Amino acid sequence: MERLSLDEIPDWQNFQQLVCGYFHAVKQDKEFNVDDVEVAVTGDGSDGGRDILVTLNVNDSINTFKRIWVVQCKFHNANISKSDLNDYNIPSLLHEYGAHGYLLVCRNSVTSPVSRMFEGLKANCPYKRSYAFWTGDDLLQRVRLKNNLIDHFFPKHSMFLKQQKVKAEEILKENQ
Repeated sequence: MERLSLDEIPDWQNFQQLVCGYFHAVKQDKEFNVDDVEVAVTGDGSDGGRDILVTLNVNDSINTFKRIWVVQCKFHNANISKSDLNDYNIPSLLHEYGAHGYLLVCRNSVTSPVSRMFEGLKANCPYKRSYAFWTGDDLLQRVRLKNNLIDHFFPKHSMFLKQQKVKAEEILKENQ
């Protein structure tokens, strides 16, 4: 398996764990000014639109402040439509948790009406909350350089990378 693919993720629980793992790894990234990350998972059963609550303690060099995100994970084979999100009111959900933003993470993508809905929510929110979605490719771009996540969630791809490294080392030895 040459290409990193979500096909290695067997079910929605592992998909959700991958997303949690990504947020835990954000703290280690020097690219972000995150001092601490708290990741709370809803658990089994109806989640009311919230799979994960992520609290980021961000430092802007003057002050540390919290950013809270409600994260919803959708491990569907098809693109996510508005009917997949109709069970809850997203702005009310943010208010309920005192969150600054809502992130929908999809295995595949979203339909055009969902994309337009997110644009409208973002543009018309009087509280300047953030509304975002990540496609499966967006998620993969974020996790691709996080070796611990690759090793844990993508064993076939991890093995491929290790084999490529061994081949490259052999070629270097031959050329010396």
